[in-house]
Amino acid sequence: MSWGPAPEWTTASVSQNIQACPSGSCVSLKVDVVDGSGFVLPGQYVQVRPTGVHIMNNFKAGEDTKPIFLAIASPPTGKVTSEADAAAGESEAPTPATWEFLVKKTENNSWLTSATASIEISQPMGSGFPMKENLEGYKYDFPTQNLLLFATGSGIAPIRSAIESGMLNIAPPGSGGRTCTLYYGVRTPDDLSYVSKFPEWESLGVQVVPVISRPDLPCESGTVWNGRTGYVQNALEEDGVPIPRNSGALLCGVKGMCESVRGMLLEANVFEGRILTNF
Repeated sequence: MSWGPAPEWTTASVSQNIQACPSGSCVSLKVDVVDGSGFVLPGQYVQVRPTGVHIMNNFKAGEDTKPIFLAIASPPTGKVTSEADAAAGESEAPTPATWEFLVKKTENNSWLTSATASIEISQPMGSGFPMKENLEGYKYDFPTQNLLLFATGSGIAPIRSAIESGMLNIAPPGSGGRTCTLYYGVRTPDDLSYVSKFPEWESLGVQVVPVISRPDLPCESGTVWNGRTGYVQNALEEDGVPIPRNSGALLCGVKGMCESVRGMLLEANVFEGRILTNF
């Protein structure tokens, strides 16, 4: 399976590495890149690897040296080049930028989750969420008036990018924009990342619905969960899909969630082309 063009590696500085949630299952990285102009759409991803991995001897061959694919969690830092500009050979000048990432800790990525100096990073890859061509206008005869966002675990990263990009055209109820609901599933309350951003997202018009699959597990923070439980797809089944022919969806997370949610949306008569993923 091809993951896009060959990576063009540059060195980037890690300017921040902090715990992203109380459980410590994820870390939040801020990375300063030389050129952020290639990141133009939420959902795009990069490859990262340790600095100098191609000449290092202290990394064993195998998982430790394979590049890791990460969706960018912060809003885009470049602008989409029009076809006219591209035909004229015009492109955006290189612009330094800071990108944020949400990284789930695994046995094979400690070099990244503990990084504090520099890493090697590729150019942004992928087409991101194809929002403009599928959510705007009357491609499907019915305008998009309602958005449903679905994420599990670190899949919240590209969803955050979409929310904060300004490209979803959402607004608080009664303000003239689209309505929007985010279903965000994790195992325990302590695994929720970006909790401090929930009020900001709510102010933009996003109803945030955290869904906890293992509320029975004790939390180190002492949190006792009284909210939604089960899985994201259970919450969708309970709530249903308002105005399905006028709804669109963005999905990012584990395969089972994406397949279940997709099937439920199609059954509810959401247009297939408006069920968007970033891969």
